[in-house]
Amino acid sequence: MSEPEPPSEYLVLSRGQWTQEVSREDIEAAIGKFYDWYSRNLDAGRMRPGSRLSTEGATVSKFGIITDGPFGESKEVIGGYWIIVARSLREAAEVAAQNPCLPYGLTFEIRPLEAARASAYNVTNETPAA
Repeated sequence: MSEPEPPSEYLVLSRGQWTQEVSREDIEAAIGKFYDWYSRNLDAGRMRPGSRLSTEGATVSKFGIITDGPFGESKEVIGGYWIIVARSLREAAEVAAQNPCLPYGLTFEIRPLEAARASAYNVTNETPAA
């Protein structure tokens, strides 16, 4: 009999902006439902704390140039993040799909957190395409 996979952590990035046609009251109600849902998942150990992100930021390049930012398009805006604890990416996505803010224009990117140390000899997100 094989042992079940231990839970892993998955970063969830909240992307996008609220749908313009939705009233502030409806968005505020969805935010209230989100915080209730979020608290229940934290209490149950299915999530770890995350945070909203400020609208200000900076970008640093390899040339040491620091610019104000972020400058992403509205669909690329990251409004916040949190961590889901799950046994698979699919399970983490199923938890994120229950977020009460989903119908109001936001999308959620779910990415497994890697525990392994980075190496130039391993293919990663930072590895240039061949």
